[in-house]
Amino acid sequence: MNGPPHLWLIPLLPLAGFLLNGILGARLPRWLVTTIGLLAPLGALAVVLNATAVAASHPGITVCKGCTYPQGSFYLPNVETCPHAWIALPGLHVDFTFVLDQLSLVMLLVVTGVGFLIHVYSVGYMRDDPGYARYFSYLNLFLFFMTTLVLAGNVLVMFVGWEGVGLASYLLIGFWFQKPSAAAAGKKAFIVNRIGDFGFLIGIFLLLANFGTLTFSEIANKLAASPIWSSGVLTAICLCLLAGAAGKSAQLPLYVWLPDAMEGPTPVSALIHAATMVTAGVYMIARTHFLFDRAPIALGTVAIVGAATAIFAATIALAQNDIKRVLAYSTISQLGYMFLACGVAAYSAAIFHLVTHAFFKALLFLAAGSVIHAMGGEQDMRKMGGLRKKLPVTFWTMTVAVFTIAGFWPLAAFYSKDAILYAAFVHGVGGKFLWFVGLVTAMLTALYMFRLWYMTFFGELRTADAHPHESPWSMRAPLIVLALLSICGGWIGIERFSSYLAPAVGLHPAVSSFPHLELILGIVAVLVALEGFLIADKYYRRKTERPAQLAAAMPAEYKLLANKYYVDEFYDARLVKPLFWFSQFVLGWVVDFAILGGIAWLLAGIANLSGAILQRWQSGNLRSYAAWLALGAAALLLFVLLGHHFAEPPRIMVNLVRGH
Repeated sequence: MNGPPHLWLIPLLPLAGFLLNGILGARLPRWLVTTIGLLAPLGALAVVLNATAVAASHPGITVCKGCTYPQGSFYLPNVETCPHAWIALPGLHVDFTFVLDQLSLVMLLVVTGVGFLIHVYSVGYMRDDPGYARYFSYLNLFLFFMTTLVLAGNVLVMFVGWEGVGLASYLLIGFWFQKPSAAAAGKKAFIVNRIGDFGFLIGIFLLLANFGTLTFSEIANKLAASPIWSSGVLTAICLCLLAGAAGKSAQLPLYVWLPDAMEGPTPVSALIHAATMVTAGVYMIARTHFLFDRAPIALGTVAIVGAATAIFAATIALAQNDIKRVLAYSTISQLGYMFLACGVAAYSAAIFHLVTHAFFKALLFLAAGSVIHAMGGEQDMRKMGGLRKKLPVTFWTMTVAVFTIAGFWPLAAFYSKDAILYAAFVHGVGGKFLWFVGLVTAMLTALYMFRLWYMTFFGELRTADAHPHESPWSMRAPLIVLALLSICGGWIGIERFSSYLAPAVGLHPAVSSFPHLELILGIVAVLVALEGFLIADKYYRRKTERPAQLAAAMPAEYKLLANKYYVDEFYDARLVKPLFWFSQFVLGWVVDFAILGGIAWLLAGIANLSGAILQRWQSGNLRSYAAWLALGAAALLLFVLLGHHFAEPPRIMVNLVRGH
């Protein structure tokens, strides 16, 4: 069969949008900038939908000449995306290969679908911004690199998209670079991600050294052919990959960049948090599951990191007052759920939650952006309140998102989150503890999200400066679509979703001998979410004075949460400043002063000495010139005499003596 035509257009169309708006946007009318900015992701989405239709009609496997992929997967090639030699060196051959299987197809639907809705929303949100064309060019660049990352058939092509996403995020987070805080946030995101990416790069080197290839399918085949492969080597590789994933997906200890990323425009926050960048780490672990499955220590580390991050970020979100920062820590916590799922080998559950999270988290951020837009840029929830009547569409769509993330049935996150909790419960050693941490996190999630809901939409407006109004339809329409997806996005069920993804990520069924255990755990999770809702209702609707009283009664605890456990301050004092001082010493004194300064002083001294000598020669005094002439003649005569005694004199000297 023939694969979906022009698969390469998926990344190329956003790239074309980036180039057109980036180069010509300042000279184009705004409507044309908008058209280019929207057609690029829409065209990519159309190609993905076409690929989905082809995949649905051809469930078997098709292999191009020279291509291999695990048996049972469908591989949709075409003439443009079959392997082409990219790097051909002795001992290293890398093709620029795109692979479309069940996993990458699901990711592409999320990235291009939700990404397009965010582009539409941006038309209204950014309409008065002077950097309108630059903004859309950056959005398109982001999608180009993200789709390249998802389609990558080998680790090196993935790394190109991985680093490109980091670059695009730096540009978008620091979009309002005139603000020092935005510029600092972009720089912080870039630097922290480089730390994780250094580990990823070491993992790539280890893969190449041990397998001789970077192609996912070839590595999987070599592992399958050698069941006694050293787990120590695989553990080292997987831990390096985990470092990269933790940086990109904002997990402990590299999560600190994501809350500061709120300095960018709100649609950027939705794009980074919901559908693209932060999910790349989860996707990478699922894509390389064949490595993690053979490295139980690394897999257990993934689970521990995910569980610890989930509850850690959830506690911080309880005491934040910036509406976008609450959602930022919520994202970190939800990504912890996904890592927890990967750590118990429930890769399908992780990807399932990734999909539903894209729907409700994009909705949360875009609804928050609508609130901020209505409040004239205000983000402090303590100055909001009473907005449900002023912003009816925003209120009802955000209500759907809040109930969804809390895990209430029958909304999307109920199915995906409970699949993770069930997989953790039946995992085996440590599974019950991981489940308990996830359950407590679910209660905290409901608590801080309903706190946000009550503080934003209920009571009376707590500022006289704002005159809230509903957003334009270009912003409201994506909210409605995402609300519908948040309601029904999980109805496919984890069983069918796992069966669909099984050829790409393997089938790891979570089985228990206890009848109806999954139903019981689901009921427990809903009751825990209900408890979080009731606590929020008591403290933020019926007894609104109680939160301030509790904060006053426990000032140290409240201050600890409000200041995010002082992690940023700790990093600044123990890592950033010592490195800064060390760099100042090494670069400032040793390199700059001692080496470069010493060389400069030496060259200056030679120049001064030469100048002094030449100055003596060029004095303009005839007696001085005569003296130098006599001195030169004496030196020449001495040279001739010495040459006569110690060796045959040069022929020119012989001729000179002879008078020729």
